[in-house]
Amino acid sequence: MSRLILFNKPYGVLTQFTDTNGRSTLADYIPIPGVYAAGRLDADSEGLVVLTGDGGLQARIADPRHKLAKTYRVQVEGVPTDAALAQLQSGIDLGDFITKHCQAKRIAEPPGLWSRNPPIRYRASVPDSWLEIELREGKNRQVRRMTAKIGFPTLRLIRWAVGEWTLEGLSPGMWREIEIRRQPG
Repeated sequence: MSRLILFNKPYGVLTQFTDTNGRSTLADYIPIPGVYAAGRLDADSEGLVVLTGDGGLQARIADPRHKLAKTYRVQVEGVPTDAALAQLQSGIDLGDFITKHCQAKRIAEPPGLWSRNPPIRYRASVPDSWLEIELREGKNRQVRRMTAKIGFPTLRLIRWAVGEWTLEGLSPGMWREIEIRRQPG
């Protein structure tokens, strides 16, 4: 059996256990030794971080070669058109790389969404909307760069799922441990 921790990372928390500048880290929330994040999530992003002490499992979760889907709920400035969504889905040239095909759709504001501290800026003259984007890769700040490239900057980014694991039932700063059978290979 492999140990797996599902953590709802709050805004501003670093996806590491130490920081020489005194910023909030995983160590402020997860008192379990010997587990490490399987992938990163920027400090200004929220949501699911998967941790494990199993190096093979960690690699299978984090490495894009294994094509494990990562689902993001993204609040953007403006309301993307069908053409803008088609651009996201077909791949976008971000200068240093071209994104792979992905799933992208408009969604209603996620139910049960917690407030963020600090709150998202509100502008009465500029509408916002929510997207769900599913990637099978994960380069640095990729979702933010993709939405900005099509003209709809990201206001809030929440990773909702990694593969079959979701944030369901986890408030910000909370975690749960699950045991999984190690898969061969």
